[in-house]
Amino acid sequence: MPSLPPLSASRRSFLRTAAVGTAALAIASRLTSTTARAATTTASTDPTTDILYMSATKLAGLIREKKVSAVEATKAYLARINAVNGKLNAIVALCAERALLEAKEADASLAKGKILGPLHGVPFTIKDSLETEGVVSTTGTVGRANFIPGKDATVVARCRAAGAILLGKSNTPEFTLGGGDRGTYNLVYGQTYNPYNLAHTPRGSSGGAGAIVAAGGSAFDIGSDFGGSIRSPAHACGITGIKPTLGRVSRAGHVPGYGGAWDTYQELGPLARRIEDLALITGIIHGEDFLDPLAATLPLEDYRSVDLKKLRVAYYLDNKLVTPTPETLEAMKAALKAIEGSVASIKEDFHGGDAEWNEISGKLLRADGGAWKQRLLTKHGSKQASPGFANGMGGESIISSDFTAMIEKRDDLRSRLLGWFENYDVILCPTNAFPAPALEKPVPGKAGYTSIYNLTGWPAAVVRAGTAKAEGLPIGVQVIARPFREDVVFAVAAKIEAATGGYVKPVI
Repeated sequence: MPSLPPLSASRRSFLRTAAVGTAALAIASRLTSTTARAATTTASTDPTTDILYMSATKLAGLIREKKVSAVEATKAYLARINAVNGKLNAIVALCAERALLEAKEADASLAKGKILGPLHGVPFTIKDSLETEGVVSTTGTVGRANFIPGKDATVVARCRAAGAILLGKSNTPEFTLGGGDRGTYNLVYGQTYNPYNLAHTPRGSSGGAGAIVAAGGSAFDIGSDFGGSIRSPAHACGITGIKPTLGRVSRAGHVPGYGGAWDTYQELGPLARRIEDLALITGIIHGEDFLDPLAATLPLEDYRSVDLKKLRVAYYLDNKLVTPTPETLEAMKAALKAIEGSVASIKEDFHGGDAEWNEISGKLLRADGGAWKQRLLTKHGSKQASPGFANGMGGESIISSDFTAMIEKRDDLRSRLLGWFENYDVILCPTNAFPAPALEKPVPGKAGYTSIYNLTGWPAAVVRAGTAKAEGLPIGVQVIARPFREDVVFAVAAKIEAATGGYVKPVI
């Protein structure tokens, strides 16, 4: 099957196919030590029978059992991208020829009795802020419009080493921060739309990832989260996504990278249609790589072994900044009902950190007058910034003593929040106060309930628990646990998913 044709040039969005070269990274050469560390294959509980909408875990099992071939799965996903992307503008680069070649190699390997890893033959996409060998990687900025890396980001390399097949790249705002009210938008590829309602955004910055996974064009994607950029698109697009504990997953190969004054806010994690996939993929991509100084290899326990009856749950419905819509509160009630009777206790309690953190973070991000943003533009050869990214540039910087005082306030708040969490094991709260906003009617700027957990670094996932009926938009709730207890997050989120039904495919 030839590579998919490009989208219409009149839409100012182009699909680019990387050269196949000499078998474009033969699968055998990708079997590295990371495969030995990868999560073990597990049985799926997903009842879905359609290849395009079943979990990656289930699809991987069917491929291993030779009930579905890797070529069949890859062709199905490429055809789905071709069918929906003209409306969504979620996929901005394809490597279709290489993907089909690797799918054939995966099938040939399986025929010889050799399984490449727990994702053997499973097609996936990657947020365009993550570098991909041989495939254009723009991170949404004009200076990288034609940039093709020579190396995969760590998370991409680990997925491919586990047998997954890269289809292409999903859209992101400029440097993952420049979407503004548009959610996922940049000057290179334009606007991405929500598959449940094209008049609405998929939020951001992993909006392309959220949209294409929800629309059945990818089994999973890997996103990044600086203040909710995995969780907000998961909420807006009705899928699951996790921001793991800070240090759980290496950020090497992400643009912008690790380091700097805001190093501890950025984390990478998977977006998928089912919680079982988040657990599987996190188990594959986590651990040190001797590149990201914060990445560490620590135990990742099996969420199916978590004893729910020992868990103390705190929940809150209002962060005292923006009160959620009635349907968002209904989704929260459904989530609480799903775990009622299965956990040790449920108590309404709020740590109270959001307002203080919003004040501190707003000042920190503008402390140098936007010089850090200008450095990013200059480093990557961009002479023009998107409107969202330009916001906050050119302002007055503050003196160093004020900056260090804010850092101290930030770290004091982080410590106080951890002390509050000593009384609980899990937090349940909204993801956003609103469903996905309309392009013509953006929601208030502080509608998110997510960025506080970038400050703390705690693992936080989103699972669908309701619907905004008038617009047909999904509503997700947020599950947070103590540091490095992703297993607890997955266990509680899976319980909610089972009770509420979780993902529902869009009409697109």
